[in-house]
Amino acid sequence: MKLHDNRAWLLLVPAAGVMAFVGLIPLIAVLNFSFHDIFSLNKVLWIGTEWYEEIITSGRFHASLARSLLFSAIVIGVQLPLGIAVALLLVRAGRTGLFMLLVIAVPLVVPWNMIPIMWLNLIDRETGLAGQAMAGLGISFDHKFTALHTWILLVVMDTWHWLGLVVILAYAALSGIPQPYYQAAAIDGASRLAVFRHIELPRLGGALSIVLLLRFVDSFMIYTEAFAINAGGPNGATTFLSLDLGEEIKGFSYGSAAAHAMVYFLIVITVVWIFVTATRQHSGRKSGGPT
Repeated sequence: MKLHDNRAWLLLVPAAGVMAFVGLIPLIAVLNFSFHDIFSLNKVLWIGTEWYEEIITSGRFHASLARSLLFSAIVIGVQLPLGIAVALLLVRAGRTGLFMLLVIAVPLVVPWNMIPIMWLNLIDRETGLAGQAMAGLGISFDHKFTALHTWILLVVMDTWHWLGLVVILAYAALSGIPQPYYQAAAIDGASRLAVFRHIELPRLGGALSIVLLLRFVDSFMIYTEAFAINAGGPNGATTFLSLDLGEEIKGFSYGSAAAHAMVYFLIVITVVWIFVTATRQHSGRKSGGPT
């Protein structure tokens, strides 16, 4: 009887140790803090689940959660179709498409803290190109005191930053489709919509799953951009969960902040788990295997 040698798993021990140090240990520490009211390092009071009860019954928490989910839904609803459309155009453009792909990917390497500064300068009515253009056209755009304008600015800014990710993954998936598929569709007289639905869309499934998950997690955790644009204003219209958490930390309410962080973490983990489970079940049904 041949015995399997599993010593190769030992190679994962260093990586597991690093992950435990940078991920698991801090998570346990935050969980512990969430059950205490922390006045100072020497004065910590056990309060049990009071912070969690306060958060769950808080109208402010519910409103912030709704804003965060709405923002994620909007940016995903905008960026996925737009990214697929751009990728389709670039695939047909040949070598020119590769150059344009590099251009579209440039915003991905811009530091997060620089993005809101760039966009605030861009929409400035006196010095910004977009601001001067809107002023010349008679368009009133006031992101400081008009909630709709603040939301538009955040969505456009986030789309500019992350559209390249959607385009790159969609482009990679589309580039892997064999040409005989298109030739067969042309012979059968398939319409452009039919080609997209039956040839391109199935190939995009895996890439879109990754994009959907990444964009949800990232957009749900938006902080730097929203804070720099209007600090959650006007009148709390862009106060997302991340900004609430930031205010707790800045207010030195570490127990409450830890509880907020844990609730935040559980929401993200739950959504990721539901997404992964649904994806596996869908893949199992397509392959005819067990779900």
